[in-house]
Amino acid sequence: MSYYEPGTLASDRYNTFAGGLTDISDNFTVFPVGVNIGGRPVIFSVLVRGQEDGTQAIDFENWLIPYDTVIKALKLEVTPLPDGQLEVRSPGLVTRINPKELRNDPELGLVFSIQELQTRFGVPAEFDINEYAIILNPPWLGQRTGRSNVTAAPLQLEGLPRIEPSNFTLTAIEQRLNATGSESSSGFGESSSLRARGELTAVGTLLFGSWYVRVNQPDFLESPTWSLAEAQYLQQTDSGDYIVGSQPTFWRSQSAGEYWGVTTIQRRGFTPPVTFGGGGFVPGQRLQASQVGRTILGEAEPGTLVRLTQGFSDRVLAEVLVDSSGIYRFEDVPIGGQSFGNYRVLLYPQGRLSAQPEIRDATFSTVPGQIPAGASATIVSAGFGRQASGFQNQNFIGELQDFRGGIAQRWGVSEDLTVGVGGIYDETARGLGELFFRPSGIPLEIAASVLSPDEEGNWDVNANVRYEPTPGISAQFNSDRFSQRLNLNWRVLPRFILLGTYNSRDGVAAGVQTGFSRRGFFTFARATLDNQNRLRWNATQRWGFLELTQQGNEIGLQSQLNYNLSQSFLNDRHSLLLSYETRNLERNDNLATVGWRYRSPARSADGSYRWETQLGYGVGSQGSGIIATAQTTVIPGLLLRGRYEGVSVTSSEANYSLELVASLNVQQGLFPGDRQSDRFRTRGGLLIQPFFDRNTNDKWDIGEELYTETADLLLILNNQPIKSSQPQIQNDRVLVRLPPGTYRLDLDPAGFPLDWQAAVDAYAVEVVAGSYTPVIIPLIRSFTLAGVITDTEGNPVAGARVEAISADGEQRLFSVTNSAGVYYLERLSQGMFTLQINGEPAQPETIRLDESSEPFQELNLRER
Repeated sequence: MSYYEPGTLASDRYNTFAGGLTDISDNFTVFPVGVNIGGRPVIFSVLVRGQEDGTQAIDFENWLIPYDTVIKALKLEVTPLPDGQLEVRSPGLVTRINPKELRNDPELGLVFSIQELQTRFGVPAEFDINEYAIILNPPWLGQRTGRSNVTAAPLQLEGLPRIEPSNFTLTAIEQRLNATGSESSSGFGESSSLRARGELTAVGTLLFGSWYVRVNQPDFLESPTWSLAEAQYLQQTDSGDYIVGSQPTFWRSQSAGEYWGVTTIQRRGFTPPVTFGGGGFVPGQRLQASQVGRTILGEAEPGTLVRLTQGFSDRVLAEVLVDSSGIYRFEDVPIGGQSFGNYRVLLYPQGRLSAQPEIRDATFSTVPGQIPAGASATIVSAGFGRQASGFQNQNFIGELQDFRGGIAQRWGVSEDLTVGVGGIYDETARGLGELFFRPSGIPLEIAASVLSPDEEGNWDVNANVRYEPTPGISAQFNSDRFSQRLNLNWRVLPRFILLGTYNSRDGVAAGVQTGFSRRGFFTFARATLDNQNRLRWNATQRWGFLELTQQGNEIGLQSQLNYNLSQSFLNDRHSLLLSYETRNLERNDNLATVGWRYRSPARSADGSYRWETQLGYGVGSQGSGIIATAQTTVIPGLLLRGRYEGVSVTSSEANYSLELVASLNVQQGLFPGDRQSDRFRTRGGLLIQPFFDRNTNDKWDIGEELYTETADLLLILNNQPIKSSQPQIQNDRVLVRLPPGTYRLDLDPAGFPLDWQAAVDAYAVEVVAGSYTPVIIPLIRSFTLAGVITDTEGNPVAGARVEAISADGEQRLFSVTNSAGVYYLERLSQGMFTLQINGEPAQPETIRLDESSEPFQELNLRER
């Protein structure tokens, strides 16, 4: 704690405060008392100025207590401000003090009166003559400060050992196979057919980005029919993206075929959203900001503590103490991404957190495509159209055709407005214009893009407009080259909404929507009727363990009744199913099915059930038959799913299918994948392998055991426990999927195996898309020395500094002996150590620790 000298005061016996003068009684003397917080003593003896008559305190409100004592007892945090004032903060208080207003007692130094404790800090006090202590009762006892920031504190990476990914890897291979067949009523012989389609994908890292290849296999058994569907190199950073190969255009192309080319995006003043799923490059996402900074401001009385929180959370994002201007301001509040824009402003009068705050809502939203004020982005793309090979075409690559390309620029004009202009060539030259508008104070959102007319004079206008004049009324308009659509919602009652829709292709429709729930009961229903008398609806109802779902339109009806035999709201392991389905096409068909379903409580990494089975029997207009499905992911890296339908709603033929998905990761050896290799296109990760380095060569050798038993305690990623990153902890590795970037990986001693330690406590690890970055962590033996230090006459030496120095001088550990002369040296590694006492050689002078040494050794030392 730092303390600050006050300015010159007019008198040591008078102090100006709150416009009045307080006289200190001439009968006050200095004497020792204790200080308690609530019922707990925190300071056993401190000098105060006051008076008591043996039974009670006299003029207690004018007693003086030292400044240092108040700061220490109340655990106040004091920060000097640029204007010379001191900001005083506690779990329940934030206020400011002018140090020139503090009085200076000639014997106690800086002091507060008991009255000032109540006035300045809202802390009542009393004197207990029996305890002979001043008892302070702060109203914030038991509260936390809750301090936090809108942005996370920067990671300290400087000086850490750096682990970089490989320049090239083949990370994962995935094969999908879908075999289908049918059997006519005449039998399974010549009338049956079997078709097998497949898809082969591979992904990895190349330099600082990912590469991805997908091969289409229309006839899995005939390799000449295979063709290249995708081949892409993708490098994405916060400031720029580089894409080579197959990709979507940043404009709405009307040309046939795919687009293969080269594209770059350069961003200034913002970062794009983090991509969590697969799918590769999406231009629209990379041209918009992950978050747009908004300003929240308002008026409040000076001295009010204003806190910013999100939603209904108690976590404090930022706070400010209102100064004499009466204005509070929070700048660059993130809107978008994981910050959905629902904030609350809490105003605490006089900075007292024990008071009931005034709550003000601050709700914002962003338009997809919007970027912050002053930011900009440029995209340039050039390439060719590509026509993929047909089923009989032997060309694996396909044919490159007409040239396409374009350039566009986007600017953040203000917090409310983003505009873009550009030009493209796609069969003909066309101009491009963009507008993204979300005005402050008006519940209106506009996102629009326009391509100038083509050779036939057709404009291409894409617009999305949303207007919400009240919390219960909203209107949304969408337009593209195919149709224009308008949706109106009016919440008439809390659980009842009137709907209105217009579609330039389908006409006008009106409807209703309702939904409500109670414990063990839930209902949702939506229905519309258009001007062609077409009724469309869907509904879900749940009563305890019984659930009914329905959806229907002019084509047909689907309904299913599900009874949960497991009698648990947390899982539906065993269920009875009753379904009914109709089709109204050339004829009226129907099918009723009754069956049983089992789902295992455990799931695999991609969310699929380890076991799922359904068995039923169907009867309908086309006949009757068995309907059965089975799925398993119990074999690591493999999904098997089979289905047999003896009858369907529109056919009497028996159909069957078998689906297989096999995933294999090939980094650091062969091991099963999680059938999500597509996500490596935009993400990377860590492959962490702690091992027992018995020969201390920092390399994982054959026979050295890998250790992941306490990985959830051992590993800290970016100052957070590893479990917050949802790792896959396996017997020989820990896998963590992460966006590209540099991460700090710390090793927590709480996770060390007994008598072992880490050779290095923290790493800076770079992650790139396309692969896991291998992190091999050697664990070395940990030794402890303990004993007694004696002098030449055999007497214990207290307060001696005992030091163990490794032969190379890189490891120096020390301990200070207690009153009995006992020292304790922990976390010694293998090797030769020199022992010193107060900088002089000890007896014995050296000790050697090796693999055969006991992890705990008692060694008494003597001074020379």
